[in-house]
Amino acid sequence: MEFLLGNPYGTPVGQCIERATDGGLQNEDWTVNMEICDIINETDEGPKDAMRALKKRLGGNKNYREVMLALTALETCVKNCGHRFHVQVATRDFIEGVLVKVISPKNNPPTIVQDKVLALIQSWADAFRSSPDLTVVVHIYEELKRKGIEFPMADLDALSPIHTPQRGTPEVDPAMIKYLTPVSPAAVTPSPIPSPAPPHTHLPRAGPNHSNP
Repeated sequence: MEFLLGNPYGTPVGQCIERATDGGLQNEDWTVNMEICDIINETDEGPKDAMRALKKRLGGNKNYREVMLALTALETCVKNCGHRFHVQVATRDFIEGVLVKVISPKNNPPTIVQDKVLALIQSWADAFRSSPDLTVVVHIYEELKRKGIEFPMADLDALSPIHTPQRGTPEVDPAMIKYLTPVSPAAVTPSPIPSPAPPHTHLPRAGPNHSNP
């Protein structure tokens, strides 16, 4: 299939990323997100191919549903994949050339997208600080702070920021909320919320006042 040569979505992991970041999804597809992580971890070309597909989805994309799904997939991969993928992420070409461009003022991204990108950069700067070949993220983070960029006061483990914007941007569009579920750091599969326990109405009556005949 020669027409797929050079197409970032033409590789096995690229096809998964295309599916996981499809704007028609109502919610994140965690099965596909974890399949992406497996391919990255188990194949030689996985990290590089995944980064090509993520760059394509994020670069210049004004469909912010797709952007948020791509950021979630990216975050999931960083948390579940090893150093080979981290090296692909921690480059000036990707952090500055792709992620920072997503939130540039001329693109006027929704606040939720801006906060998500900044929280990811902040989190990676903290996580990669002690790895010499990943510290470009630290440098970019510090450069952005020097330029006056205000990073969200995000929990560096939970990474689920929905904050008051630093400038006069409108509130998050309620229509976007349904696909902006934060990623859990411990597990990527959401667990159902159990119903509250019923009140104790079936306690036995036996007690000190109960007398035997």
